[in-house]
Amino acid sequence: MGWIAASWDSVKSHPELLAWASAASLVMFLSTPIAVGWLVIRLPTDYFTQERQLAATAEHRHPLLRLFVLVSKNLAGIVLLLAGLVMLVTPGQGLLTMAVGLTLINFPGKSRFERWLAMRPPVWQAINWLRRRAGRDALEQSD
Repeated sequence: MGWIAASWDSVKSHPELLAWASAASLVMFLSTPIAVGWLVIRLPTDYFTQERQLAATAEHRHPLLRLFVLVSKNLAGIVLLLAGLVMLVTPGQGLLTMAVGLTLINFPGKSRFERWLAMRPPVWQAINWLRRRAGRDALEQSD
């Protein structure tokens, strides 16, 4: 228990850091559900049925622009993933923020992981409920 008191004393000695962390947590708490809803609504109906080749869709871009987009997207994903981890112990949508961060980060097996996560019955029902409310067709399931 002594380390908890020492940690809390350390946090209290940096009130500006605590204020910034609280503000960031509040912003993420309010903006994450809106951003996730917007992204889910914008998905094409065959998003989880087709094999996506991110590199092939970006070949027409200038190499420096492609590199900038790749680095920016992965950096934003890492920031959201870390923010989600913080929100597991502070107010905020920790798991949801982590899921959004993971969708931005490129890693091997990402498409398979996204499909597996989205196909969980409660997640799949929530996604399609949100799409119906927005007047969009339900997502097609992969075979």
